[in-house]
Amino acid sequence: MTTSRTPAKGTLHLIPVGLGDAPVNDWLPAQVQSVAGGLRLYIAENAKTARAFLKLTPLAHALQDVTIHELGPRVDDAALQAWMQPLHAGQDIGLVSEAGCPAVADPGARAVEIAHKWGITVKPWVGPSSILLGLMASGLDGQRFAFHGYAPVDSAERVKQLKVWEQVSAKQKQTQLLIETPYRNHAMFASLTEHLKGNTRLCIARALTTPEEWIRTMTVAQWKAQPAPLLDKHPTLFLFLAT
Repeated sequence: MTTSRTPAKGTLHLIPVGLGDAPVNDWLPAQVQSVAGGLRLYIAENAKTARAFLKLTPLAHALQDVTIHELGPRVDDAALQAWMQPLHAGQDIGLVSEAGCPAVADPGARAVEIAHKWGITVKPWVGPSSILLGLMASGLDGQRFAFHGYAPVDSAERVKQLKVWEQVSAKQKQTQLLIETPYRNHAMFASLTEHLKGNTRLCIARALTTPEEWIRTMTVAQWKAQPAPLLDKHPTLFLFLAT
């Protein structure tokens, strides 16, 4: 008598991508490159970015044979679950963000949540995270920190929110981290230096892992005493710690 065996479930691979224009060997281990290049199915925040990343890896097959589902804001759970069905049949799926680590400040967290509900193995791979790299290099408190993503676009609301975060930082001795769209970096820097207290320490971490990388931590008063840094077109992380 023969019995049918249920196929082993696939694995959801969480694969970091680059933070900017830099040689792939500088920021992604060879083993991760090999895993990425061997997958035929991806869920990505941005399909174009995912294809550019895959071109850097040792592809085991033609790029046109790789299926990439784009996880945009209008994709509902039913569609996402449909994309992930091959996991039940034993096929592995890769998850990538537009930059850095998937599922960290990234919509891919929805896919990871589904994988856990289904009992799917989730495999996080080593690669660049701007949040952790910036925190490591800032000299600010690495024990207590909060990442807020984007501050409000409206200038009045942004100032109000920055002051709230500064109060929390001082009370809890907690480093505050935020990002901004590159073309608004200078506006964010101006808001931080104009409205935070002079003794609050502020770190600017620009273009991490790229040749244009630049990281500096000073008090707000010190920042105001010198020309503003060049931040246009560069992904930048802002970190501050109040006293």
